[in-house]
Amino acid sequence: MTRSVRIRRAVLAAGACTAVAATLFTAAGAQAGTTPQAAPDIPVSAVKGDLDQLQSIADANGGNRAHGQPGYKASVDYIKGKLDEAGFTTKVQEFDEGGSTGYNLIADWPGGDESKTVMAGAHLDSVDAGPGINDNGSGSAGILEVALAVAKADLKPAKHLRFGWWGAEELGMVGSTHYVDGLAEADRAKFDSYLNFDMIGSPNPGYFVYDDDTRLEKVFTDWYATKNIVTEKETEGDGRSDHAPFKDAGIPVGGLFSGADYKKTAEQAKNWGGTEGKAFDACYHRSCDTSKNIDDKALDTNTDAIAHAVWELSS
Repeated sequence: MTRSVRIRRAVLAAGACTAVAATLFTAAGAQAGTTPQAAPDIPVSAVKGDLDQLQSIADANGGNRAHGQPGYKASVDYIKGKLDEAGFTTKVQEFDEGGSTGYNLIADWPGGDESKTVMAGAHLDSVDAGPGINDNGSGSAGILEVALAVAKADLKPAKHLRFGWWGAEELGMVGSTHYVDGLAEADRAKFDSYLNFDMIGSPNPGYFVYDDDTRLEKVFTDWYATKNIVTEKETEGDGRSDHAPFKDAGIPVGGLFSGADYKKTAEQAKNWGGTEGKAFDACYHRSCDTSKNIDDKALDTNTDAIAHAVWELSS
């Protein structure tokens, strides 16, 4: 064996050892688990763009997006079109209320364990009196942009991801109740969690976190703590939004709320800014709930919180 051959074999052996070591290290890392991928920042400009579209839909359809009115179905069609283009499997579920057809929109992201489904939802309808841009275009646009971020990231969650936009919430959570009532007991048992987002951009905002389930509450409160934002337990909307039928069915629920017609206290104004003694949303259920009735910072912060929860809970 020549000296050059001996050197060449030594180099090859060293390379083989390095490759084996790298393989073992990779396998050990996979076995130990990796840190879940962090959620992306959701551009508030994109959320506001969706709100502008919902405002335009209301303007073109009698000033509202209420159940039984053409503005509601146009809102469903707008959101469905964006989800279909992004690669979601969508389904429009029909129900009847007051002699008019109502619609829920359900969107599933491919993959993930369907026996552990994480669902985020928001009601899409407004009251008859106005376009409903904060109530609840804000929650609807927020979860839409989080869903589109899931697609953009080509997220491969361990748990199955589902999103829902509910009809006729303003008439008593009719759409979400119809959806839950239609689930077999075995299907209800497949839910890891349901997260509800109803009014997340109030113009005199608060930061309220649902306290119905301690695990889900902690996902949000821990995140807000990293942003140095004080939160309070959400009590104003208990039983008044689309998480109620899920909770009644034994499904763990969580969510966010930025306040409606209650007035902000001095302590809340100290913690969150804004105006003491003024309603969180003075345009609640009124014609002035337009695209101007939004606090950009609250909308941005809360949408990022939704993304964080979706990423963390589905990993």
